[in-house]
Amino acid sequence: MTQTLWRQQDAVLDNPAWHSLAGPHAQFAIGDDLVRQYPADVAPFVAVRTWEDPRVWDALAELVGPAAEIGLSSTDELPPEGWEILGRGDGVQLVETSALAPRPFDEAIELGVDDVPEMLALVERNQPGPFRPRTHELGRYIGIRHEGRLVAMAGERLHPEGWTEISAVATDVEHRGRGLASRLVLDVAFHIQERGDRAMLHAAATNVSAIAVYERLGFALRRHTTFSFVRTPA
Repeated sequence: MTQTLWRQQDAVLDNPAWHSLAGPHAQFAIGDDLVRQYPADVAPFVAVRTWEDPRVWDALAELVGPAAEIGLSSTDELPPEGWEILGRGDGVQLVETSALAPRPFDEAIELGVDDVPEMLALVERNQPGPFRPRTHELGRYIGIRHEGRLVAMAGERLHPEGWTEISAVATDVEHRGRGLASRLVLDVAFHIQERGDRAMLHAAATNVSAIAVYERLGFALRRHTTFSFVRTPA
């Protein structure tokens, strides 16, 4: 692959939610050529093509409605008067390197619609990030059961062209220390690479232990980002 094409692929990671909704996840997109969002039961992400368009804040408010709480990323822009900032946080974006050695995890099972209640419960217990009743439709999700109970999982979420995000990496406290999360991540990455994509992921900048694990697996920091939670004007 040429160096120019790699740079083009890398560029989509500057705005992964938009490039997902304008690309491989277009079937989920609600909105227009400036702002788009996933259905609320799929994912909470709202995406903006460019923050340089003066219509962008009005378009966002029209898309999601009055007094709506939304999450924004890939920007440090502050909302205009009438909007309320509910919270801001620092995050990191990590991408695979040549050191990553993906491999299948034979004990993992594929998860689907029948597993959603347990997936939601596992996420609620461990808080790995947003996960909704239909998030599993965005990609392949796998998990580990112990005595019939789902105790660990990981899967695919955002999908900008050429890349797939590994997300919802969660393990119950009593099953940590066994390497389950790492083996699940490597399995997800294996299948991502099998179809010709590269793996990336996001984490809160404060989650230094998880970041250290990802770096040991062969991921590297690509960029810092800001996550904002805002409320549209009433």
